[in-house]
Amino acid sequence: MYGPDPHKAAHRAALASFNVAGLHASDVSALLDSAGVAVRAGHHCAQPLHGALGVPASARASPYIYNTPAEIVEFGRELREAIQFFRDAM
Repeated sequence: MYGPDPHKAAHRAALASFNVAGLHASDVSALLDSAGVAVRAGHHCAQPLHGALGVPASARASPYIYNTPAEIVEFGRELREAIQFFRDAM
């Protein structure tokens, strides 16, 4: 996960930009999309930052006040399943 530690940053937004080691963000995003979980993948208007971090892209979840706690739990569950899907395929 990129950005300030959510436990240490008082004014951190709910955005969660992340990568899964060994997987491309677009692949993770596509599999989440097929499960009905909307995330974005790409540079997010931060291509120089991605270059500095040495990553080709990142995925980003953008929860907001209209998301329910159950949807956040579902995101986590589907992300774990997506990771396992790709790990099993390797």
